[in-house]
Amino acid sequence: MKTEEEKQTSSFSSRIGLIMAAAGSAVGLGNIWKFPYIAGENGGGAFLIIYLICVLIFGLPLLMTEFLIGKQSGKSAFGAFRALRNNSRWQWLSWSCMVTAVIIMGFYFVVTGWCFHYVVAAVAHSFKGLDTGSFTEHFNSLVSNGGGMFAYAVLAVLLTAVVLWFDVNKGIERLSKILMPLLLVMMMLMAGRVLMLPDSNIGMKFFFQADFSKITPEVVLAAMGQCFFSLSIGMGAIITYGAYMPKRQNIMATSLQVVVLDTLVAVLAGLIIFPAVFAFGVDPAEGPELVFVVLPAVFEQMSFSWFSSILFFGLLCVAAVTSTISLMEVAVAFLTEATATRKHPLNRHKSVLVVSAIVLVMVALNVLSLTDNGSWLCLHGDNFFDWSDTISANILMPVNAFAMALFVGWFMNKTETRQEIGKKSNWQYRLGAVFLPLVRFLIPLAILAIFLNGLGIL
Repeated sequence: MKTEEEKQTSSFSSRIGLIMAAAGSAVGLGNIWKFPYIAGENGGGAFLIIYLICVLIFGLPLLMTEFLIGKQSGKSAFGAFRALRNNSRWQWLSWSCMVTAVIIMGFYFVVTGWCFHYVVAAVAHSFKGLDTGSFTEHFNSLVSNGGGMFAYAVLAVLLTAVVLWFDVNKGIERLSKILMPLLLVMMMLMAGRVLMLPDSNIGMKFFFQADFSKITPEVVLAAMGQCFFSLSIGMGAIITYGAYMPKRQNIMATSLQVVVLDTLVAVLAGLIIFPAVFAFGVDPAEGPELVFVVLPAVFEQMSFSWFSSILFFGLLCVAAVTSTISLMEVAVAFLTEATATRKHPLNRHKSVLVVSAIVLVMVALNVLSLTDNGSWLCLHGDNFFDWSDTISANILMPVNAFAMALFVGWFMNKTETRQEIGKKSNWQYRLGAVFLPLVRFLIPLAILAIFLNGLGIL
């Protein structure tokens, strides 16, 4: 059993601290790296409208679902389901969250390392005079250089481990209160700079003017999938933060604030990227290379290119680190709780060291699979890096979210759920009344559609 002092250090000390940390978990490379190119591939404004609808109908209730599981149980992903049902039948879901977080960390830290590299390169004026073709060579050189790529990823792992070394309110909460406002300020500065470009209004029109002929079942499924990925749903991070939530804090209000911040960052990313690419005649549907190849070349054509590159890749690093913190915290809390009753339990410090070692192994496999020496890590034409992304995003996260929706909708105490969701005000009570029908019926069907689409069946 934890002492009262230990319980207090394993929780957020303020409402704003939890909101900033949870928003930091949700806000990441999915908003700034993935959202713009998926929007570009799916019609811009049409995709944005469908995405916002998906966030309200599916993303918000699922975020509330994870917060509810964590807060009601007071446990991390390891013990939450068993505590709420008083049996171990749902323990598989605890392990699935843990595995999902570890797999995601393996490739996410690699991409975070890329961001670190680009900041260093921008500061060193390494991009001066390069065009799109040169940036393609630069990126390919980075990916093929396993040693350099691994070094930057290790730096990202070590920085995250240092934050998690401290208690929740001294580490995660304190840094989140700094990084999230900093990220928003950096993005607003960058958006203001880009919107001053000639013809930036064309990009604004593409992003905000909906062409409803572009809305297809594929666009809807892409928006739903991006919604889940962007909000960090289905990996146990929000459950873990929910366990640290003060009992007086309201789940619905907190979830709404996190969703608003997350969506704001995604929209700001669109305001940065689409005006920039249209101002210089670049195709917005360039895919994942948009951030690391196309945009640096665009920045080099702008005045104050050095500052623009540093600012953009700096904000990418901030967004990435806020997510790596929550991902690693899932594993650290899981391991600490799982060994609490053992003869030799692991405290937070030991758990951070063990998790860091596991993550470094996963990072090494991902890095090696991208080099010429990693052909043995390829299967059916895809490398370990691609498989990690595919398995986590298309299989594990949808399965976990599907199971969590069923768990809350059908197996948790309905009276306690309604009281927790609908307390505080009349509007929350009215929204709470539709929460259970959503998580019982509509959301599982939507997740099933995403899952089948990810597997290529639908």
